[in-house]
Amino acid sequence: MNVELYILGTGVDIVETGRIHDSLTRFGDRFRNRCFRPGEIAYCQSMKYPALHFAARFAAKEAIAKAFGTGLGQLLGWRDLEIDRHASGEPYAVLHDKGAALAQARGVTQIFVSLSHCQDYGVAQAVIVGRSPRPHE
Repeated sequence: MNVELYILGTGVDIVETGRIHDSLTRFGDRFRNRCFRPGEIAYCQSMKYPALHFAARFAAKEAIAKAFGTGLGQLLGWRDLEIDRHASGEPYAVLHDKGAALAQARGVTQIFVSLSHCQDYGVAQAVIVGRSPRPHE
C-alpha cells in the first residue's frame, strides 16, 4: 500500500554563538535546563567548545518550531524538542510531551534536521514530512 507523504513545513534559524555563550555564562544551569534536555546538555558539555553545539541545537529547535508554524511558546516548548545524534553523527529530532502530541495530531511521520556551526554562528534547517497535505485543518 502506497502512502503519499507531503512536506508539512520547513524552517531555518541562525543563532550567534556569542549570545548563547553569554547566556550560558550569565544564567548557567537555569538557561541550560530551560532550553535543553539532559542528553543534549551532556553532549554539548562534553565538547571542547560547548557554546557552538548549544547554539546549533538552539537553532534547530527554533527551525522545527517554524516548520510546525507555531513558534516556541504555548503549543511547543523548548524541552518538547530534543536534538540527538545517530552513531554516524547525523542529527535527528526527538519529540516529547506537547511536541509528540502536536506531531501526532498533524500526521507527522518524520522530521529531517541539519545543523552547522562555526565560531560565530549556529544554524539549522528542519523539514517536517507527514501524511496529510493540510495539517492545520
